[in-house]
Amino acid sequence: MAGVDVTADIRTETCGDNASKVAVMQPVRDALLQRQRDFQKPPGLVADGRDMGTVVFPDAPVKIFLTASAEERAQRRYSQLKDAGVDVNIDALLKEIRVRDERDMNRAAAPLKPADDAQVIDSTGLSIEEVLVRVMAAAGQA
Repeated sequence: MAGVDVTADIRTETCGDNASKVAVMQPVRDALLQRQRDFQKPPGLVADGRDMGTVVFPDAPVKIFLTASAEERAQRRYSQLKDAGVDVNIDALLKEIRVRDERDMNRAAAPLKPADDAQVIDSTGLSIEEVLVRVMAAAGQA
């Protein structure tokens, strides 16, 4: 389906949860790794994922581990879904986020953790603009 914009589809809770479940399967990880790395070419890229700095692009010149509390992420997602007209339960969202984090942090293959040389930015309580300022400063673009 070349040329189809799937941005909204890959940002759903279902897609994220399914990605987390598949991420524990080493054959899937092995099949995707070189394909992911093939995207690294001039002028560069911004990669988003739970193992981008530790596994996929370990030699990246800038690594940012963006985090926020589970409660903050649940509230953000809740607001986003409500604004889109989706009926959602914040307690269920929070539980899903915690389960996914636990699964991803404890998987044998590429567990969720910052790379040793990553700059950790906790966005809890920050606006999008404040996060952008911190990310740009970390990337040397301030």
